[in-house]
Amino acid sequence: MTQDLLLVYIQGRLLFQSKPVSTPQNPLSEPPIVSDTPVPLPSPLHSAPPKENPPWDLWDVLALAAITVVTVFASLFATAWLVHRLLSPGTPWMESLNRPDVAVIGQLVTYLLVLIVMYGMVDVRSGGKVLAALRWNWPQRWGRYLLAGVALEVCLLPFDYLLPMPKSAPIDAFFRTARDAYILSSFGIFFAPPFEELFFRGFLYPALARRFGLIWSILLTSVFFAGIHIFQLRAWGPVLVIFLVGLALTTVRALRKSVAASVLMHMTYNATLFAAAYIATDGFRHMEKFNQ
Repeated sequence: MTQDLLLVYIQGRLLFQSKPVSTPQNPLSEPPIVSDTPVPLPSPLHSAPPKENPPWDLWDVLALAAITVVTVFASLFATAWLVHRLLSPGTPWMESLNRPDVAVIGQLVTYLLVLIVMYGMVDVRSGGKVLAALRWNWPQRWGRYLLAGVALEVCLLPFDYLLPMPKSAPIDAFFRTARDAYILSSFGIFFAPPFEELFFRGFLYPALARRFGLIWSILLTSVFFAGIHIFQLRAWGPVLVIFLVGLALTTVRALRKSVAASVLMHMTYNATLFAAAYIATDGFRHMEKFNQ
């Protein structure tokens, strides 16, 4: 009998506790307030903004390419004319165009002029935020990208033996004398990489990525990057190597969102190439070894 009464008591307490009681300590007892204002739901039609959204488009990049081509020819002819007038007035004027130092100086002038145009365009389009618009983004551990450039050259070295490489190429004219080799090495390490990275990875890649996505934009940028070296190499083997270099550099730019990172890699990649040529020719003293 006592157990039955105890059981009834416990059941009553449980039933009493299961009912909501209106107390300040029990806010769940209050019925929820239903608002007549509809809650806005995210629309599936509104997609996320593109990861690359530069303040320029592909037409602007095409205009920069056209300006670069025109400026190259103008700078080369102007430099050759000055060299002819100041240094070799007794030789035919057209011979000055074949001088390696004239080609390097003319290209350097072109890079400087086009960089001014690039800066002005981005400055106007971005409201003064040039480095942010270009995704310069200097990496914190920048030393690893210097090592990555060296590692890239080491990894691609076997292709020199696996692919058909020409015995001579137009670029070999820059390695006929030690003076020309030093000039080209300095230009290829300190000047060419920043300009090429700004154009291909700073301007071209984000414009392509906004339209074609990550994978296709990396491939297309690498193809265009390799294409500008065709006239220097004139063989598909070394051009393929340049394509692989562009593939690595563009991938780093795409994943790290940093043009500065690809610039560092490009500089040390070129520096490794010229260092190998320096060692192979005994400090550019025996240039005949270069084409052996």
